[in-house]
Amino acid sequence: MIAPRKTVCLLIALALLSLALSACRRTPDEEQVRAAIASIAQAAEAGSAGDVGAPLSEDFDGNAGQLDRRGLTGMIRLLSLRGEHVGVTMGPVSIEPRGERMVATFTVTLTSGGRLLPDQLGLYQVESAWRKEDGEWRCYTASWKHSL
Repeated sequence: MIAPRKTVCLLIALALLSLALSACRRTPDEEQVRAAIASIAQAAEAGSAGDVGAPLSEDFDGNAGQLDRRGLTGMIRLLSLRGEHVGVTMGPVSIEPRGERMVATFTVTLTSGGRLLPDQLGLYQVESAWRKEDGEWRCYTASWKHSL
């Protein structure tokens, strides 16, 4: 019979080994991009400008210069301060690897319970490009067009 002290040490060693092995399991890149897109949608609904900006690169470019990272987070912050609520309904996300980058396309429907201009609401077709920065996937460009 193994002494109680050795049994405890063996159990601790097995627990540490199982933790180490589970930590080695890495989330696939596509899942990381999908999770980042979902987090942006949730943050926009919650009016959390910082969380909207977190997955965006510092040099984020929206719609060929129409909106940068600072402008997007500022808009979310302003809506939140005004008590506006933006509803975000995501369509399916399609991801295509392109070398070391990813391109994600999806539809998003924006709704509002506030005073947003009606022409800003509705269905949008979005294409976003992602790259790894310091081990995290960041969106560095996105384009969108209003769909009817």
